[in-house]
This record gives sequence, C-alpha cells and structure tokens, in this order.
Amino acid sequence: MFIGHFAVAFGLKRAAPQVNLGVAVLAAAFLDVVWPVLVAAGVEVVKIDPDAAFSHLRFVSYPFSHSLAMAVVWSALFAAVYRWCGGANRGAVWLALAVVSHWFLDLVVHQPDLQLVPEVDVYVGFALWDSFIGTLLIEGLLFVVGVWLYLTSTRARDGIGRWGLAGLIALLLASYVGATAGSLPPSINAIVVADIVGTALAVLWAWWVDRHRDALIGR
Repeated sequence: MFIGHFAVAFGLKRAAPQVNLGVAVLAAAFLDVVWPVLVAAGVEVVKIDPDAAFSHLRFVSYPFSHSLAMAVVWSALFAAVYRWCGGANRGAVWLALAVVSHWFLDLVVHQPDLQLVPEVDVYVGFALWDSFIGTLLIEGLLFVVGVWLYLTSTRARDGIGRWGLAGLIALLLASYVGATAGSLPPSINAIVVADIVGTALAVLWAWWVDRHRDALIGR
C-alpha cells in the first residue's frame, strides 16, 4: 500500500481541519518511517525478491514497525507527542487512528507476513498484491476519495495552495508509477534512503501547501 496511505492523510482534513496536511501525511506513513530506520539498524529484515508480487520485496521480519500491537503503541506515542506540542485532543485522536490505519491497509495488500504481536508466530495478510490490477483499482479509488475529501474541505488561498497541491498529487502519482512499473531496487540501502527521503519530501511539501489553503469547516 502506498498512495492508499496518503489517501488517509488527505481525507483526515474533513474530520480534523485543525491538523496540518503535513502532520497527517507523517501519521499515515509513520510505520514506514520507523521501518527503514529499523532495517538500517539491522533490527528488521527485508529482501529484494524479483518473484515477489507487486513490490519485489520479501518482508522477512518487521514486528516492531508493522505488527498490530506495535502499530497501536506507535499511534499512542504519535498522539501524545502531538498533544505535547500543543495540538488539540480531537486532532490527536484522528492522528492516532491514521497511524494505526496503516497496518489495516497493509493487511489488505500484503502476503501473510504481518504479525499481530512481536515474537508471536501468527501472520496475516490478504495478499491483494497477487492481483496487480486489483491493487491499482483499490489504491486508486482510495486516493481519489481522499483527495476529493481534501479538496472539498479546503480552499486555495493563493497560487501555492492551488498549484502546490497539484504538484504534490502529481509527485505522489509519479512515485507510485515508478515504484510499481520500475526496475528492481539496486540495494536495501537504496530502499532505506529512498523511503526516508521520499517521506520527508512528501511531509514538508504537504505542510507547505496546507499553510496556503483555508479550511471550509471550523478549525
């Protein structure tokens, strides 16, 4: 799941207009922020596998970033930090839900490699990635709905709010096409760097754009 996670971030604006889109993007992608750090540290393991469906990655072990129990822990920590930084309770709750939504969206597409609890050998996954067309349709639909919710919940204040948003959407779609239709990644280190840099760029871009748009419902 890739643009499906960003769909959650866009759609969150309808429920929590006070939350900046950049913060929402960080929340929705947060498990994938933790994951490359743990991979780089040798705590979690991923392999490049040309035969792996859709992603060309075989997730050998990632219980601390992508188990259900740890997703709940990360969501609580994210919400707590948001509140500590002065965010409202409503926003904190929705951001926590965005963090944990990551696991449930991954559940739909992944092979049975997602654990419920670290160190417990129970693995789940509905394997939508086995269907390339099905994955594109589901993620595409989620993304369209999420962007629509954002567009109908905000109004551009200036050119940055209008064209910056268009650029962000284009960037996400281009990245998705590149990830699904491109060649195999050259190395695990390249995946780690691309994941961290790409997420940071999306978060900063979304934060910048959102500051140039006004919420159409109460903040």
